[in-house]
Amino acid sequence: MLPFLILLFQTNAALHSPAAGPSKGYAMPIGGGAVGKTILDRFAHLSGGLDAPIVVVPTAGERDHYGDETLATHPLRRHGFTNLTIVHTREKSRSNDGALVEKIKRARGVWFDGGRQWRLVDSYLDTKVHKEMDALLDRGGVIAGSSAGATIQGSYLVRGAREGNTVMMAKGYETGLGFLSHVAIDQHLLARKRENDMLQVVAVRPELLGLGLDEGTAIVAHGTRFEVVGVSKVAIYDANYTGGADGKRYYFLNHGDCFDMAARKQVACASR
Repeated sequence: MLPFLILLFQTNAALHSPAAGPSKGYAMPIGGGAVGKTILDRFAHLSGGLDAPIVVVPTAGERDHYGDETLATHPLRRHGFTNLTIVHTREKSRSNDGALVEKIKRARGVWFDGGRQWRLVDSYLDTKVHKEMDALLDRGGVIAGSSAGATIQGSYLVRGAREGNTVMMAKGYETGLGFLSHVAIDQHLLARKRENDMLQVVAVRPELLGLGLDEGTAIVAHGTRFEVVGVSKVAIYDANYTGGADGKRYYFLNHGDCFDMAARKQVACASR
């Protein structure tokens, strides 16, 4: 009888892993598009103010070189951040040298620009820079990123194929930087009509929590919970969710909503 019950449970409910964000710091994936004042103000608050040392990582972009001119017109500079520096390389070996690592050590926050997430994998995955970003979160810092800079923060990487961003599961590019564990993150969700794309991922990897972030919308993740911040929606993809009255296998959260990633359910927000 017991084996039958186990089989019945596995048939009716996917065995998922307890997803979580940083235990001490904050992860802020943003769905791309225009990043509004509410999101930038939250990033400033969590990183210690507009004068806090912030590292900008433009590596997902197409250019080989990014200099101070990048910072002069950067959205963070326009918002009022005064202490910005760049970490960028196309050579993974350089991500193990002291100069780039020291910049992360001095920072209170990191900001990943958009582009293609495979470039971030090629430059930083499993390097000393990556390790120091984990250490930044452990000391209470914040890591934000828009578009590709959002997706790279998950433990499972979607749209990582060099061949194009329509491939959801690309062999060799399925591992993100893992600031959120047991999580896959998509972006530009409604703007690019990607609502159904994550379904194939959680069907193959039912232990994962899938998140779809629309443009101008972020989550602020700390521990097992996150809050939605921004002008649009965040979609939740859970293999255990059988669909609502609308027949869709996902559901939406809005600005101000909070979610427990381990329990896989919407919860009341704690007062800030």
